[in-house]
Amino acid sequence: MQWSVTSVIVFLLIDGHNSLENGLLRKPPMGWLTWQRFRCVTDCRQFPDTCISEKLIRTQAKLLVDGGYLAAGYEYIIIDDCWLNNTRAADGSLQPDDDRFPSGIRSLADYVHSLGLKFGIYEDYGTQTCAGYPGVLGHLEQDAQTFASWKVDYLKLDGCNADIKDFDTGYPSMGHALNATGYPIAYSCSWPAYQEFSKMKPNYAAISQACNLWRNWGDIDDSWDSVYSIIQWFGDNQDRLAPFHGPGHWNDPDMIVVGNYGLSPGQSRAQMALWSIIAAPLILSVDLRAISEWAREIILNKNLISINQDPLGQMGRRIVKLDGNVEIWSKTLIDDRTAFVALFPQPYGTPIQLSVNLTNLGLGRFDEYDFFETFHGEFLGKYHKNERYSFTINPSGDVHAFYVESAIAKTLRFKV
Repeated sequence: MQWSVTSVIVFLLIDGHNSLENGLLRKPPMGWLTWQRFRCVTDCRQFPDTCISEKLIRTQAKLLVDGGYLAAGYEYIIIDDCWLNNTRAADGSLQPDDDRFPSGIRSLADYVHSLGLKFGIYEDYGTQTCAGYPGVLGHLEQDAQTFASWKVDYLKLDGCNADIKDFDTGYPSMGHALNATGYPIAYSCSWPAYQEFSKMKPNYAAISQACNLWRNWGDIDDSWDSVYSIIQWFGDNQDRLAPFHGPGHWNDPDMIVVGNYGLSPGQSRAQMALWSIIAAPLILSVDLRAISEWAREIILNKNLISINQDPLGQMGRRIVKLDGNVEIWSKTLIDDRTAFVALFPQPYGTPIQLSVNLTNLGLGRFDEYDFFETFHGEFLGKYHKNERYSFTINPSGDVHAFYVESAIAKTLRFKV
């Protein structure tokens, strides 16, 4: 998407809650994470190329750079669970598995930084991680200092093996410990996800003050059913999530699974388009050595990334449902632009054509609007606010993505 380079003054109304005061993640984070694709494979003799190890991280980090992902904005490389030694060191500090991380975490972080990337790591608020390795409980300050000494730029803190009633104090305490180190560490929390599953009502105002981003719901799997269920959960709960979403504090529907085994090309387009509309973190979990070209093109689509990284940081919403369970999502962008995604989840067998009033899309402020297809940027036509927009959409989880701008607003911008 070609945004105009003009002088724009943006007035933001700030509500009573503030984001984590570390100045980080003013846009949704973009990067790569081990978990969905590589899980907790620790047998490097049997699986030398896919086990959680220094070798894997170095390989994928280099590919993030060489494959153009860093240039597109994917700057974090994050190790999930299973990097730890089974026990802490004699002084109580965390230590990695010696066999799989022989150079140590600081050396690995230095290598990642030398490539221009940022380095992230996983831990758990409880006594143990989800895979049974040492957790941070009882060691919050010590572990925060360890992460800072290793030059960790991003911490994902899970919530296994802990009392979820303690999360409202425990997660903020870890955030304070990270800030006290003086080293900037983006803070990803699993705090509300465990509470949502337990039918507790998360305090999203407090969460948005303590964390840079937070998982809201269940882990994503490499399947369309999983992706679609998360989309529906976010749509059903958007009214209580959106007010706490924005620069420095993001709801997180979990990883991008495009390029693995479970999604068709159309479903892959849908995940990337909807994660962009939601302004979700774009955290890949894929083997970059084996990714197909079509999947790579989706992940690197400049227009979708521009929508995701829009400075307003607004969380997109599901605004209308049409025939055949087609739903349309909308996201307001800077410069009087609006992005839309229409999703057709049904395995109908053939594409369908639909029509929608511009007023039902929330387009009525200006008399005329220019429509553009998002994936490739083609001009789709000029429409009056009282007209209908017609489009064709493929079934089984594909999308029709488009964005609009008003001709008047565009003219005014070029007169600035």
